[in-house]
Amino acid sequence: MEMTAADKKAFDQELMALAIPLALQGLLSALVGASDALMLGRLTQEAIAAVSLANQISFIMSLFNGSAVGAAGVLVAQYWGKQDYKNAKRFAGMAVRYSAGISLVFFLTACFMPRAIMSFFTPEAELIRIGAEYLRVVSFSYLFMGISQSYLMMMRVSGHVAMTVKISAVTVIVDMIADLFLIYGIGPVPALGAVGTAYSTIVVELIALVWCILWTRRREELHLDRESLTYFSKNYEKDIWKIIPGMLASALCWGLSITAHSHIMGHMGTDAAAAYSVTAVAQALIQCVSQALGTGSGIMIGHLLGANELEKAKAYEKRFWKVCYLNGAINVVLTAIIGVLVYVFYNLEPQAKSYLVKMLIFMAFYMIAYCFNTIYTVGIFPAGGDSRYDAISVIFATWCFAIPLAYLGCFVFHWPVMVVFVVMCLDEIVKVPFIPWRNSKYIWLKNLTRDEG
Repeated sequence: MEMTAADKKAFDQELMALAIPLALQGLLSALVGASDALMLGRLTQEAIAAVSLANQISFIMSLFNGSAVGAAGVLVAQYWGKQDYKNAKRFAGMAVRYSAGISLVFFLTACFMPRAIMSFFTPEAELIRIGAEYLRVVSFSYLFMGISQSYLMMMRVSGHVAMTVKISAVTVIVDMIADLFLIYGIGPVPALGAVGTAYSTIVVELIALVWCILWTRRREELHLDRESLTYFSKNYEKDIWKIIPGMLASALCWGLSITAHSHIMGHMGTDAAAAYSVTAVAQALIQCVSQALGTGSGIMIGHLLGANELEKAKAYEKRFWKVCYLNGAINVVLTAIIGVLVYVFYNLEPQAKSYLVKMLIFMAFYMIAYCFNTIYTVGIFPAGGDSRYDAISVIFATWCFAIPLAYLGCFVFHWPVMVVFVVMCLDEIVKVPFIPWRNSKYIWLKNLTRDEG
């Protein structure tokens, strides 16, 4: 099927309506963590280190929750495209149940075993004390976090992305104001230090959840009533569990790779570690566009597959390949702009700044490859149930190639810093040539919906 000029215009309008708000939401989410780090950084070095270590628990929880919610999102998108809102809500209700169960496990662990958790990450008594106190309080936010993500997923899939941005914008503002009062103490509010940011996190997550529930209650096709939340079907459980393992394997492999990257660069010297940390900040900001396009592509393709418009889905996929080239060019420009900003903003030693410039130059090429992998392996392929490919590609490109070679370069062959960095980041580039091969099999071109209830 060839796309007409009208089809291309409709494609562009739909993609921009999704991608722009999603990119803003990703940027706002990054700002929450950045504001916490900035305010804690002005408190004590121990406070920011302890909270950073403690938040590894919520990061791990987000990998499990993200897999469950993401798998449900694939099916919600297809049923929404089919205009079967009843079953779309049933899968959204399934996401709520799964994420609530996962969040409960992490809440109980963090609330009642905070010192044991902190002792796993550090032997420093002061960091354990601060981190355990923080974890005991912030664990209550876990109870709201996963459920709100389920609601936000349903709102994005149904086309109400602008509302999710409003929620994110308000929570960022509330978080910054609450941090200012609770961390430092203003007026009658006592200074709580690192624990203050834990209380602000609870407030922010509760606001997001209550807002989502109240907003969706006014819309019948989105309101998760008792039937949606309690509905059980063996067939539907089988459907979602065909997707969850691939997403979870991919998420865990990716999460562990982030830890491995930090471990490798941490052993390359202070200058290398500092330059890599700043590069990671720039990368997180640049990635927002690609991640938004990846999410948007998954939603658009999912809607078409659910509506059984398979030929149109194939035509959209071909246009997304062109979108990848455009996104790659945008990523290069963003790298140049953000690279200059971080170079000026961060006060680094001359050698660290030299590393930073070289890392950012390579990052421009890395981010071109990243957009192809994000739009296809994270967006289009899973939209049709092909969630395993992302996990397979990460296992082979990252864990069987890039990371082992980087470890050898760092600890055995003692390669220069930039050689180790480039090798460590080759995984995204190595994966790109295999995308057309996987795509040509059209494993993702599947309508996953059922006609029966």
